[in-house]
Amino acid sequence: MALGEPRKVQNEVVAPGTPTPERIDGDRRLAEAIIGKDRKAAAEFVTRYSDPLYGYVASRLTPRTDLVDDLVQDVFVAALEGLDRYASQSSLQAWLMGIARHKVEDYYRARLRQLDSLTEAEEDLADDTSAPLQLDRRLDRRRLQRKTLVVLRQLPEQHSVVLLWRYWERRSAREMASQTGKTEKAIERLLARARARFKKLWEAE
Repeated sequence: MALGEPRKVQNEVVAPGTPTPERIDGDRRLAEAIIGKDRKAAAEFVTRYSDPLYGYVASRLTPRTDLVDDLVQDVFVAALEGLDRYASQSSLQAWLMGIARHKVEDYYRARLRQLDSLTEAEEDLADDTSAPLQLDRRLDRRRLQRKTLVVLRQLPEQHSVVLLWRYWERRSAREMASQTGKTEKAIERLLARARARFKKLWEAE
């Protein structure tokens, strides 16, 4: 069978990457063992998912890589404490990544709530209607590539946070505003400033 072709499971066609019933059953048994205070099962859980979880969180917290370890630990703690809510409808990894996404968005929300008001000069920059960088397409295409991460690390934290939240987590300015207590216009202005700085640094690389 060629790589990427659908595979058949009990006469059903399953798309690549879809967890099999066997995988789900194994995840359920692992979760039950952890709930039953099996320390080896808990250690296996952490070992199995540390790398994908760390990679996800690190890519979302750029440039604040100093916060990655603490947030990864928070995700594991929340997961281990909430395993009784794992319903075996998805893989354990997908369930864990869902927790991670919520934790990352909590971080985004907290950081954007701390933003100072825009200065007049910054508002002028935000109103610049020159052709915007096609950031949504570029971030989708090069999400984990070196250049994007290098540029994000050079941005002020509030700019990297708002870009990551908007384009990697696909949240609208309205959603971001409602979750941070900011106005939608303030978020749009912040996005414009962040895009302008990102574009300048990208073109300088």
